[in-house]
Amino acid sequence: MALTSDGQVLEHHENYDGQTHSTLLSAYVQSALDYARSRSLTVDAVAVSIGPGSYTGLRIGLSEAKGIAFGLQVPLITVNTLQLLTVEAMFKTFDDEMPLFVPMIDARRDEVYLAVYDEALNAVLEPQAMVLTPDSLGDLRGSDRKLLIIGNGAEKAERILGTAPDLQFMPDLKPVALEMMALSEKAWRERRFADVAYSTPMYLKEFQAVKPHNKVLEGLQ
Repeated sequence: MALTSDGQVLEHHENYDGQTHSTLLSAYVQSALDYARSRSLTVDAVAVSIGPGSYTGLRIGLSEAKGIAFGLQVPLITVNTLQLLTVEAMFKTFDDEMPLFVPMIDARRDEVYLAVYDEALNAVLEPQAMVLTPDSLGDLRGSDRKLLIIGNGAEKAERILGTAPDLQFMPDLKPVALEMMALSEKAWRERRFADVAYSTPMYLKEFQAVKPHNKVLEGLQ
């Protein structure tokens, strides 16, 4: 969670300790609002990552963002998580020739959520769910441009696709709120706002419920 203004990060919080969204997010939001009020700052908009990603995380994040936007009567901005990863990678890429950016978010088994973008954020491959095989992304291989695979799906991709001169991997990059600033401010300038009532997460595939193991059920009885 981050509070930003005019290209500066005023406050931000990060946590990677498991499934703690619902317990920590509200506290982080309250801290940011208290910071803004103590300095007589006006909140102009609320931005939230729209996915793809964890079903639970997306629902919690979007619900919280909608509640703040509605309560403060300010616009809601939604940010594509794959584009967010791409922008983060762009700021860390210093090659003379920019690669094609392949943000990947880990899903179940050999599946990932991915897209392919050029340096102007034009979609070479639209966001989608894909089961990786050694032949994945074959249509984009062998060109003059390398593929930079970004995010927590990159380790899976390296295992399945293998190493090659036209592939680079950046697995440690995470989609964090403070890096949403560039995309959020661009959306603000262009007045691209989401519908507070009807906007939904970008799931890319249908939710599949998993039946708990018997031991878990026993523990709940």
